[in-house]
Amino acid sequence: MAMGWGCNAAAIVSTRIIDSPRERLIAIITNNFSLCNGRWPTQILIASIFIGGLVPAHLAGAVSALSVVGVAVLGVFLTFAVSWFLSRTVLRGEASAFSLELPPYRPPRVLQTIYTSIIDRTLIVLWRAVIFAAPAGAVIWLLSNIQAGDGSLAVWLIDALDPFGFVLGLSGIILVAYIIAVPANEIVIPTILMLTVLVAGVPGVGAGAGVMFELDSQTATAAVLEAGGFTLLTAVCLMLFSLVHNPCSTTLYTIWKETRSARWTAVSALLPVAMGFVLCFAVAQVWRALT
Repeated sequence: MAMGWGCNAAAIVSTRIIDSPRERLIAIITNNFSLCNGRWPTQILIASIFIGGLVPAHLAGAVSALSVVGVAVLGVFLTFAVSWFLSRTVLRGEASAFSLELPPYRPPRVLQTIYTSIIDRTLIVLWRAVIFAAPAGAVIWLLSNIQAGDGSLAVWLIDALDPFGFVLGLSGIILVAYIIAVPANEIVIPTILMLTVLVAGVPGVGAGAGVMFELDSQTATAAVLEAGGFTLLTAVCLMLFSLVHNPCSTTLYTIWKETRSARWTAVSALLPVAMGFVLCFAVAQVWRALT
């Protein structure tokens, strides 16, 4: 769980330390509830703009930070809750004991440690990310530039998903951004900004259709998001959906490599996104009932 707050793909590999196949599978399925480093920027940005904007400026930083911490704590709770559910249903079995034996003390082998850390851990995971991220750029450009009638494919897809997004407290733009951003969670916000400019026609922003971008100013980012119809409800649901949605493609590939099971890989992908839909739907309905 702790490693998942850095990278879910690396955390999936780290589950090899668990001897019980059943418990290892539970840890793999639930690791997506740990916010990876690709999702922290989304949480921080949205919280800073919309949650921090609810209070005076001198309290904005603390309130934004607390809201992000609250989402992370919710992820811990979901990890325990789903683990408990799986261990009593489809993955029933006896709990195993975990004992950690301290090895004999030896002088550190610096070169071997560096090699293992860089080659066997970092570069392999990064290479998997590159394999999936490269085609994503082409897909984003094609969806934004191929015209279908009065608009691009991206616009048609956004319009089709808008009603479903509204029910979830989100929007068609956010849903399309998450479909496109399957290769990497880091591109969610740039994709949302690009699609918002494409749909809302915000003048003087971005570098053209299909080109992702980020803005240096938080105020400018807020203006673009609000032009795309963002509200406080949208922000809250986006923070929740950022926590509870399908893993990135690198993580899914790593899950398949570790389990060699298409079924459990599909469960790891579909279970979180289904929970995200239910959670956002519940929050949206309660919010609208109260307001």
